[in-house]
Amino acid sequence: MSYLVLARKWRPQTFSDLTGQEHVSRTLQNAIDSGRIAHAFLFTGARGVGKTSSARILAKALNCEQGMSPEPCNVCPACTEITAGTSVDVLEIDGASNTGVDDIRELRENVKYLPSRLRYKIFIIDEVHMLSTNAFNALLKTLEEPPPHVKFIFATTEPHKLPITILSRCQRFDFRRIPLAKVVARLRYIVDREGISISDESLAVVARKGDGSMRDSLSVLDQVLAFCGETVNDDDVVSLLGVVDRRLLLEASAAVLGRDTRSVLGVVARVDEFGYNMRQFCGELIDHFRNLTIMRAVGDAGDLLDLSEAELQSVREQASSALLEDLQRHMTILLRADGELAHSGYPRLVLEMALVRMATLAPLVPVGELLDRLGRIEERGSGVAADARASWRPSPPPEAGVAPVPRPAPSALAEQRPRPVPAGAEAKPPPSRSDSPVQEPRRTGDEWADFVAFVKGAKPRIGTSLEYGSPLHIAADRLEIGFPENSFALSSLRDGDAQASLKALAERFFSAPMTVALKVLTGEGHAPPNLLEKKRAEDEQRRTGLKRSAESHPAVSSALEVFDGTLAEVAPLGTRGKL
Repeated sequence: MSYLVLARKWRPQTFSDLTGQEHVSRTLQNAIDSGRIAHAFLFTGARGVGKTSSARILAKALNCEQGMSPEPCNVCPACTEITAGTSVDVLEIDGASNTGVDDIRELRENVKYLPSRLRYKIFIIDEVHMLSTNAFNALLKTLEEPPPHVKFIFATTEPHKLPITILSRCQRFDFRRIPLAKVVARLRYIVDREGISISDESLAVVARKGDGSMRDSLSVLDQVLAFCGETVNDDDVVSLLGVVDRRLLLEASAAVLGRDTRSVLGVVARVDEFGYNMRQFCGELIDHFRNLTIMRAVGDAGDLLDLSEAELQSVREQASSALLEDLQRHMTILLRADGELAHSGYPRLVLEMALVRMATLAPLVPVGELLDRLGRIEERGSGVAADARASWRPSPPPEAGVAPVPRPAPSALAEQRPRPVPAGAEAKPPPSRSDSPVQEPRRTGDEWADFVAFVKGAKPRIGTSLEYGSPLHIAADRLEIGFPENSFALSSLRDGDAQASLKALAERFFSAPMTVALKVLTGEGHAPPNLLEKKRAEDEQRRTGLKRSAESHPAVSSALEVFDGTLAEVAPLGTRGKL
């Protein structure tokens, strides 16, 4: 006698045998009890969740010789023929191989005839979405108004491919994926009656491999039994199915939460040694940390997690010692690593670095603890923290009429000190205010800075270029300015109009005929710094002094000590938003 696989041997024969589809079985039973039986049913859902089995059970319940009842007797000739698939009045049609309009025309011809032995003639069309458009159109009228002795039961995994005209003529029942706990319970029921020794952990691995499908889970169990025999070892199940051992996931999460980088790298080495796919392991690890996060966030999350009771206990123990915020940060790192693994040529390295980063992640400090630390700062020293802002007030602005110390803008105030006149040259009277719109220079003691400010007030473009130059020589009748080689400022000043304007402004500033020479700095010798370099040096000196003052302040010192921090940036009060 040929062997009958477990999926066929233990196929549900009554509504009570259906696992995980109680909403469907109860509705159908109530419909039979009340006599409100539709002429067309549509069963939708994933593979192996009981659609065709429910169709057969419904056919038996409607045609049982003991009378229509919510549960078929499974002993009368009608029930046994339907179970064996030999009944002439219950026709199972494969929609994938009977897709044409001619097949539907033949079905319409058969609909006209009364059943030969049973109460109803029932047509079960599996994978009905495979029918052609013309076939659906040919079926519409018969499906809407069939003879009273005909019932249609359609089954499909892809209901979105059915025309809306078909969907509107059927009662639709959506079959759900079967929860892992119910699959494990059903598998335990089957193996106990088959006399097989297997642990709940192995059954959970088998059920997880089935991915919510009872038929797939039973097929996997058949494969395990063919390899292991009547006594099944946990390690054999893991190696046969090629799944990630959950003990590795628990070790990895324990090492991460315990900040043990050596153990983390050891787990990755074992994953590589066993030949597991790195991305598959990362995906399993993401799912495991998701379980930890949900367990930590909700508490009793057994109904939200697809885990067996033993696995739930392990997750519950690990989640109790972790912070929710840390688990969320670990999830973020794993999700980023999963994306990198899809394109990386070094999957082991990516996974190692992700787990090391998780294990060395700095723990978050609770807000309550931060508030306590702030309170301790305020209590230190007689009001040191309370007086901190008072000691950091900026200097008052200068009084009206007092000139500021930095480089001034040119103004029309005007007394110049007399300049020596070269021999043989006639002294020229200074131009009157009405002769030129250029303001008279203002003297601050820095002759080069005053000259640049004077030029910038008259010719902003030329003055801006002079800021990049270094004063090489300033004499009574000659001004030499040096610029870096290939400088844009130098090329703009060598323009004929710019050079003439610069010479005229120099003669006006120095009150004497002047020769202006523009030279290229070759790197030999030491040129004086230009104005921009001097300004940067002054700003750096000011920032250094400000930081040194801040570091020596008692309130800042206390804060750095309590929070174990470093001083990253210092700004005067009132200027933070302007930096």
